[in-house]
Amino acid sequence: MQTVHLLITGKVQGVFFRETARKVAEKLKIKGWIKNTRDEKVEAMITGEEKDVNDFINWCKTGPDRAKVEEVMVSGQPETFFREFEVKRR
Repeated sequence: MQTVHLLITGKVQGVFFRETARKVAEKLKIKGWIKNTRDEKVEAMITGEEKDVNDFINWCKTGPDRAKVEEVMVSGQPETFFREFEVKRR
């Protein structure tokens, strides 16, 4: 299992990014969380099989139709266990 932290910049708030990410994560069996930040970014911490994590990261590079992703910063983290994928409030 692999755990990564993501910071996604661009037009990523108000475009259903988090809810669509939740659906993608559930399809890929990714666990963790996603939330908006105060500085108009989206932040996530995810755990899953390496291929699924990479597929989720690749999805984040485009996001939902109305998003305009500029950058996805990825940093490896110690393996963390989550029970589900959660959309958090700030």
